[in-house]
Amino acid sequence: MCWMKSLFNNYKSLSICMLGFFFLAASTSFAQHETGEHHHDADHSVDHGHAHGHDDEPFNAGNMIIEHIADAHDIHLFGDVSIPLPVILKSEKGMHFFMSSAFHHGHDVVANNGAHFVMHHGKIVETDEHGTLHFEFEGRQHKARYIDTSGVPAKAALLNTLPLDFSITKSVFGLLFVLFLMVIIFRTAASGYKKRPGQAPSGLSNAIEPLVMFVRDEIAIPSIGEKHAHRFMPFLLTVFFFIWICNLMGLIPFIGGFNITGTIGVTLVLAFFVFIVTNFSGNKHYWGHLLWPPGVPFPIKLILVPIEVIGIVLKPIVLMVRLTANITAGHIIILAFVSLIFIFGQGGEAMGTGIGVGVGATLFMVFMFFIELLVAFLQAFVFTLLAALYFGDATQEAHH
Repeated sequence: MCWMKSLFNNYKSLSICMLGFFFLAASTSFAQHETGEHHHDADHSVDHGHAHGHDDEPFNAGNMIIEHIADAHDIHLFGDVSIPLPVILKSEKGMHFFMSSAFHHGHDVVANNGAHFVMHHGKIVETDEHGTLHFEFEGRQHKARYIDTSGVPAKAALLNTLPLDFSITKSVFGLLFVLFLMVIIFRTAASGYKKRPGQAPSGLSNAIEPLVMFVRDEIAIPSIGEKHAHRFMPFLLTVFFFIWICNLMGLIPFIGGFNITGTIGVTLVLAFFVFIVTNFSGNKHYWGHLLWPPGVPFPIKLILVPIEVIGIVLKPIVLMVRLTANITAGHIIILAFVSLIFIFGQGGEAMGTGIGVGVGATLFMVFMFFIELLVAFLQAFVFTLLAALYFGDATQEAHH
C-alpha cells in the first residue's frame, strides 16, 4: 500500500514521460506525414473540383482501407461528417493557419497569406489559384510546376509543392487526448490515496491498482529484479497505459478510426525511448559482456562483438515493427471484411450472395473486434515486457 501511494504520488515522473512521448511522437508523426508515400503518376494533373472525385468510380477496397488507417487532417465520423483540425503550414510565402474544413472534403483550393493549397491524396500541396498541378519527379523529391487548362507550363521552374506541415493531424490529436486522459487518471488515483491514507483504495484508484500491480509483479520485478525495478516503473507504466489506451481508442467506432500505435512515427519514438533508457542504464558488466565478452576466444570475439553491437539497434527496431504491424494488421482485417459487404453487394448483382456475405462478414467483423480487444492488451503487455527485459539485461550484476 505504501509503495502504491508513493508511486501514484510520483505522477510528475509519469507526466514527464508522457510529455516526452507527445513532443517526440508528434514531431515524428509530422515527419512521416511529410515523407509518406505519394501515389502520383508523372502525367497526373489535379483539376479544381476533382481532387477527390470518387462519385462515379467503383468501390475500391484498397483505397478505402489505406484512407482509414492513414493519418489525416480531420477526424472522419461517418458519411460526410467530420471534425476539422487546425492546419499549420510553412511555405516560401510564410506561415499559414486555417482549419482543414476550408478544403471542403478536398474539393476546394484554399487561399491563405498569398499562397494557394489543395488537398491531394491526403497531402496538402501548394498550387495556383485554379488548383492545377503537373507532378514530376526529380531525384527523391516530389516536384511540380503550374500548368494552365491547356496543359502548357505556365512556369518552367520546378517548385516544391509540399510545404512544411506542422498541423494537428488525427494521430497528433489522438496522442494529445490520450496523454491528457492519462494525466487525469493518474492524478485522480493519486488524490484518492491522499484522501484515504492507510485505507483500501476506492473508485478509480481501486480500478487502476490491479494493473499497476500487474506491471510491477509480472513484468518489472521478474524481468529487472527487485533491486532496480522501482527505478523503471514510471517509464514502464507510461508505456503500458499509453499503448493500451491508444489501442482501445482505435477500436471505438464512429470516433475517427484512430490508428495511433499503428503509425510508424509513434512506435519509432517509443522504441527510441527504450533504446535510450537501456543504453544509459547499462552498467560495466553489461557493456563489458557486450563489447568484449570474457572467456571467448579472440577469433570468435571478432564475429560475436559486431553481432552484439548490431543487436543494440535491432532490438528497438523489432519493438517498433512488431507493434506497428500487429495493430495495423488488425485494423486491415476488420476493414477487409467490411469491404466484402460492399464488393458483393455492389450494383445489386447477385443479391442473395451479397446478403449472405454481408451477414457473414458482419459476424466475423464483430468476432475480430473482440479478438482485437485482447490484442490491444497483449501488445501493450508484450512491448512493456520486452522493454523490461532489455532494462534487466542492462542493469544485472556480475555473477561469480
